[in-house]
Amino acid sequence: MNKVISAKEAVKLIKDGCTIMISGFAGVKKPEVLIDLMVKNNIKNLTVIANDAAIPGKGIGRLISHRCVKKLIASHIGLNPEAGRQMNAGELEVELIPQGTLAERIRCAGAGLGGFFTPTGIGTSVEEGKQKFIVEGKEYLLELPLKADVAIIKGSVVDTLGNVFYKGTTQNFSLVMAMAADLVIVEAEKIVKPGELKPEHVMTPSVFVDYIVGAECNGN
Repeated sequence: MNKVISAKEAVKLIKDGCTIMISGFAGVKKPEVLIDLMVKNNIKNLTVIANDAAIPGKGIGRLISHRCVKKLIASHIGLNPEAGRQMNAGELEVELIPQGTLAERIRCAGAGLGGFFTPTGIGTSVEEGKQKFIVEGKEYLLELPLKADVAIIKGSVVDTLGNVFYKGTTQNFSLVMAMAADLVIVEAEKIVKPGELKPEHVMTPSVFVDYIVGAECNGN
């Protein structure tokens, strides 16, 4: 099955008000083609789950600047002053989660787990509203899974069946997000035929990928 579609077709699958995961770290290795089209299509009221708010004018930063994001769930927003301004003005709801906890909550959703115990955040504002448990005399927070309606992730090399290889930092959050969303769209830097990607190089199997967009398509 060939899962390759145009970026314009793919972005139509992302609806106003949905919860969307976006892979990458800071301004690096974001699915920029899809993000650009989301801005152009004026998709609004999104809940975005990502590592961070990126930087102004790039990646998630573009979505924030164009007021596409209603709520951001991330580990930090420090590189994006506009995100901080909107948060302080009450225009953007921000839920900050320790980075390791964020990744594990997403992984739990993909693995079908009900959550996990962590000592991270005990004694800080992170613990507010969360259940605590004592395990062998030590206090832990119960952190619940994070899932999404859609995940848009960046892949380095993707075959037309949807098997994905991530080079270097392209792995950031892509591995866990590809398992934690109802619909997964991969923006590929390079698309190859089945068999060209060695089995031992497959990091996300095709079963988790619904559609593929070529990054070189520039929105076509």
